[in-house]
Parts: sequence; C-alpha cells; structure tokens
Amino acid sequence: MTDVSGDQPPLRLIADADGRDEYAIRDYLTRSGVPFLSIAVPAGSSSAGGVDLAGRRLPLVVLPRGGVLEDPTPEQVASALGWVHPPARSTYDLIIHGAGPAGLSAAVYAASEGLSVAVVERDAVGGQAGFSSLIENYLGFPGGVSGAELAERARRQAVSFGADLVLMRHGVDRTFTDHDVRALLADGSEIHARAALCATGVQWRRLDLPRARDLQGAGVYYGAGTSEASACIGQHVYVVGGANSAGQAAMNLAAHAAHVTVLVRGPSLSSTMSAYLLNRLAVQPNVTILVNTRVVAVDGDEHLEEITLDQTGTATRLPATHLFVCIGGAPNTEWAETTDVRLDTRGFLLTGVDLSPDDLDRWPLKRAPYYLETSVPGVFAAGDVRANSVKRVASAVGEGAMAVTLIHRYLAEVTPL
Repeated sequence: MTDVSGDQPPLRLIADADGRDEYAIRDYLTRSGVPFLSIAVPAGSSSAGGVDLAGRRLPLVVLPRGGVLEDPTPEQVASALGWVHPPARSTYDLIIHGAGPAGLSAAVYAASEGLSVAVVERDAVGGQAGFSSLIENYLGFPGGVSGAELAERARRQAVSFGADLVLMRHGVDRTFTDHDVRALLADGSEIHARAALCATGVQWRRLDLPRARDLQGAGVYYGAGTSEASACIGQHVYVVGGANSAGQAAMNLAAHAAHVTVLVRGPSLSSTMSAYLLNRLAVQPNVTILVNTRVVAVDGDEHLEEITLDQTGTATRLPATHLFVCIGGAPNTEWAETTDVRLDTRGFLLTGVDLSPDDLDRWPLKRAPYYLETSVPGVFAAGDVRANSVKRVASAVGEGAMAVTLIHRYLAEVTPL
C-alpha cells in the first residue's frame, strides 16, 4: 500500500524466525505490497533492531512513523497503518463483497460509470491472486506481474474513481429483499444498496491430516510462498499440487531454495498446468517432479520436521522444514447458507443458465436471470466463487466488468432507494 512508501524508513517486523504469529503478519504485509524489514531475534537476546525487548510480547511491529505494536493481529497492523475505515455512507448503489480481481474490476468499472460502490474485504486486497508470486500469462504484462502488485494497481484505480474500500471487515449477516441489499459488518456497521456482487473467491483447500492445522504457519504453508521464499535459502522444500499455482510456487521457490520437489497426486501435469510453466519446470535444474505421490502425514514439535509420502502404496518418511500446499480452492460461500442464494453440490454460486429448473420455478421476475445473476434478483456473482467459472485472473477481471453491465440493466428496472 502506498501509505508507507516514499522516504520513510520501512516497517520493521521483529520476531522469532519460525514463529507462527510472525508468519501471519509477514504474509499479510507481503500480500498487501508493504515493504518491511524482517529481524530475527537471537536466542536469549534482550534487544533486536535497536528495540528493547524486555517485557514485550513478540512479534513486534515497529511502524514507519514511530510506535510499536506487540503481538498484533493483521487487522491491528492495517489499522495502525491507517487502512481501516468505517463505510463512508450508509447507502450505495452497489455493494461488492471481495476485493480480488473480480471484485476490484467491478469496482473500477462501476465507480468510473458513476455508481456509488462499497467494496467489503475481510483480508488483504487481491484475494487468492495475491498469493501468486508471478502471473506471466495476464494480458499486457509480458514480463509478468506479482499478484500483490496487480491488486495494488487495481486498488488505486478503484479508489481514484471514488470506490469506497472497507478493508479488514467481513459481513456477519446479509439479507436480500425487495431490491434492498443489507450487509451487517462485524464492526457493527450496516450498509444498504440496490444491488450486490458476490466476488468472495475461494480459499486454499487444507490438508486433511493430523498435525497439519497445528503446523500451519510453522512449516506448512498454503499458497505460493511469496513471503517465505527468502527463508528457504539452502533448504530442500516441497510443493503439493499440480495446477498453475503449484507451478508458480515451485519456480518462485527454486530461485531461493537448494532444491524443490513438486508432489503431484495424478499421473502427470500435462492436463492441469499451463504448457509454459510445465516447460520451465522441466528444465529447471533444482526442481524434481514426483507424480502419483501423496502427502499422508506431517510431523514436528513447534515446527515442521518431517513429512511422509505415499508413492503407489509405498510410504517414505523424509525430513522437511517447508511444505507449500497449492491443491485448489474451496468457495467462500458460508454466508449463503442463511440466504436464498443457491449453490451447487460443491458450494459454488449458481448463476444464469446454471440455475436448476426448480430454481427458475421460484424465480419471481418475468424475465430470466441474467448470465451472472444468482437465484435472487439483483444479487450477482463473478470470479472463482461462481460455479463453472474459468479459474484464471483474466476471466475473473472480465466477469467483474461484465457484471457491472448487467447490474446497470437491473438497476434500470428497480426504483431507487
């Protein structure tokens, strides 16, 4: 974020090198595009980075303009940097849930066309794309662009057109009745709009293994490892997954780690990974690809120390300190369980032609649902959270823009609040 750029000294993060809490802060800052200096505390040290540690709880965040946060949450860091604000108004034309590529694209187009827009995001701007170390097949960036940089550019663009970004806030209740969208946020704020766009995206699927949750952020990581790559120098690290996100993670980590082993559950990568990534992995000297391989156990005390692999029935235990998991996404649609918005069997939002005959029988309007409209009139969906969407950044951006066109049509049908 631009708030900490310029001639100010960078934010400093002082913590134990492998601390789980430190990882959460480091990951959030990295995905938010914030420059920072990470300082590891030597064992038994009473000071680090010029800061007295006596009586203080690690990790410490030393802010660019002064001030020290003790053991903060990402939300507290964002608030200290001046990013957390209540909604600027109580009523908007459009509420967008999610600030990933689809949500940010919709915010840019809607705000630039004169709609009042609130974008509600519970985490870092960028969504799952923010985990990508380098997106090389996005139009207009022949040298590639990191997910964090792309998201920050889009954020600035949306704000420049007047979109209201409500960051580090999530909805605890949503209702969609009589062309009135109501969103109650966790901080007690309540906002209304005439239409809503659900661009809540997906979250990384977790390893369903004993100890995996305990070791998350302490050797077991989800995503491309952008914030952890520099800590892998001289290490043998492992990447789980066979799609583009796993390929991007492997290439990013290979520039730092001594060796990267990619663990693929299926018999090959040819049907799940883009050719350009597959070709690069094939010629990268410090990358090995193991197919027909599953992680069946992870173990360690305070930090990951060992993984167990199953290769066609043969179990092998290996020492490991870093395991990066990129095994697809589960939709962020828990909120829909208390609404009339319909989901498919995997939990993705159904829209347009994908709605079932039963859903269409209950549709209250004379016209059919628009292509990106859910089973509730005026509630649209775009990006990875939508059933049968193409899981690519460019597709999410396109759907966000398309949704705004359809939202204009819908708003023309309803009476303003």
